[in-house]
Amino acid sequence: MSTAILTGQPVPGSSIESELRSLGFDVRPASGAADAETLLARVPAGERVAVVDARFVGHLHALRLGLTDPRFPLAAIPGAVTAQPDARQALTRAMARENSGHGGTARGGAPAPAKPSVGDVDSLADRITAALDADGAGVHRPELGSLVAAVPADPQARNEARQAVAGVDDEAVRLKSAVKARDGFVTTFLISPYSRYIARWCARRGLTPNQVTTASLITALIAAGCAATGTRGGFVAAGVLLIASFVLDCTDGQLARYSLQYSTLGAWLDATFDRAKEYAYYAGLALGAARGGDDVWSLALGAMVLQTCRHVVDFSFNEANHDAAANTSPTAALSDRLDSVGWTVWVRRMIVLPIGERWAMIAVLTALTTPRITFYVLLIGCAFAAAYTTAGRVLRSLTRKATRTDRAAKALADLADSGPLAEAAAKGLARTARRLPGFTAPAVALLGGAAVVATSALTDFGGPWPAVAAIGHVLASALAVARPLKGALDWLVPPFFRAAEYLTILVLAAKADVNGALPAAFGLVAAVAYHHYDTVYRIRGDAGAPPQWLVRTVGGHEGRTLVITVLTVLLTASQFKVALTVLAVAVALVVLVESIRFWVAAHKVGAPAVHDEGEPA
Repeated sequence: MSTAILTGQPVPGSSIESELRSLGFDVRPASGAADAETLLARVPAGERVAVVDARFVGHLHALRLGLTDPRFPLAAIPGAVTAQPDARQALTRAMARENSGHGGTARGGAPAPAKPSVGDVDSLADRITAALDADGAGVHRPELGSLVAAVPADPQARNEARQAVAGVDDEAVRLKSAVKARDGFVTTFLISPYSRYIARWCARRGLTPNQVTTASLITALIAAGCAATGTRGGFVAAGVLLIASFVLDCTDGQLARYSLQYSTLGAWLDATFDRAKEYAYYAGLALGAARGGDDVWSLALGAMVLQTCRHVVDFSFNEANHDAAANTSPTAALSDRLDSVGWTVWVRRMIVLPIGERWAMIAVLTALTTPRITFYVLLIGCAFAAAYTTAGRVLRSLTRKATRTDRAAKALADLADSGPLAEAAAKGLARTARRLPGFTAPAVALLGGAAVVATSALTDFGGPWPAVAAIGHVLASALAVARPLKGALDWLVPPFFRAAEYLTILVLAAKADVNGALPAAFGLVAAVAYHHYDTVYRIRGDAGAPPQWLVRTVGGHEGRTLVITVLTVLLTASQFKVALTVLAVAVALVVLVESIRFWVAAHKVGAPAVHDEGEPA
């Protein structure tokens, strides 16, 4: 339960108390500032508390945005301020200072500046907000847009404020704000115009975003099962269900924004389920094709590798520039100029093949063509999108002067997923690495990975040369991470490592040329990719990387690559298939158990709620 302390002179006919109760607050009127301080002290430490001026006039959704968003410890709108349990001490200090006859001081002994509300109204809530600002407490102020939130000074101002409230459709604003401000063309124009109403329907029936996310996953898995039948009817049903799954995928985020039901667990489920849905569908297509006598497992695995590497490029670039100043490179300036031409915005959003465009393309091709054609088009489209986005980011990195922070270097090192072999060798190469040029890290990561992939592809299965190249890859990987990843292009190191590992598994499974080797490789890459996505979402949620014991247990990228190549030397092709299956199951069990344990525990202890409003995946 949350508590709202109502301060100031009550206004006859005001609906503020009922509105606060409708938002889940237990309302406690205060007779004065001293009484408000006393009531605040009585509120249990584990509850959210708000201080609201009884003269408040505004939209209910303005109050909702200002007082119920779980992502921000402190938040305020005119006439109201709220604190979650973690920020209660800051609120208590600010109120105590304001109640000492407005004579309190802010940090450093300077008088706390007052921020009166509309018409210079003496509002305790606004004075507390000003004191929190003076303390540097980081008060979030939601963007209200056309919504009204005011504390009128007199009857005339109150009447004007009420007219302003009546002139804006609160529910229309709420529905509009439920949709991402930036999204792909398909999502914006073909899905969101009606999925927002599904989100509202779900909210009114008490459904949670996590329940909708789970429904989306189940729908996608059924779609994959339909595709696996290998019949035309199954393919048509699969395409329809994949679109339905995507509609639900949009709905869960819109429901979270509509009802402000953000959570750490929800963000993780939404992100990881998206990957699970897409890659399970690839497997379903491959199984369906096999029923018709067409083996496309290599294409399915190639599509998963390409899509995962695309995402790692996105993640690495964003983390490398997380703390950087605004990009002032010529490339960024050109992008800004293109944004001023409306139609180019949508063209550039579509050619990167975000999830809406990608799933729509897959669904239509599944229903109308064959799995092989679907994968061919998917690979071509994703390859072009990857080349376009990566080239743009390389140009931005080369033409800007940005200093990488220690946080960025740490994030890139975590994304690199170096195991004990690379870590041990890196210590011995640290002095050498410091003397090498700035481009050394991405260069050696690329060369080491290319060598092991090319050797695996160009030599016979069972020969020793891939293992020899993998040893070289271990040393190259160690050299790449032997110094902090703060170079202009060092964000390319994790994607190069991912591509080397995944492609080596793909190539060696294909070279084994035994039935079941490629599906086993698909399972292994899926398990490892989950570990890498989990690392990303932990970093995004400021939870840090997975524990070192987990990284060491699953070997690190270089250790897994070396083990796979050595197994081809020691085992027959049939035995290698079994080994891939065992490795896939073992890695999946270890990373899934630890990941689920971590995220459920984080949710239970009240980790900060997060929600991804970034680029469409």
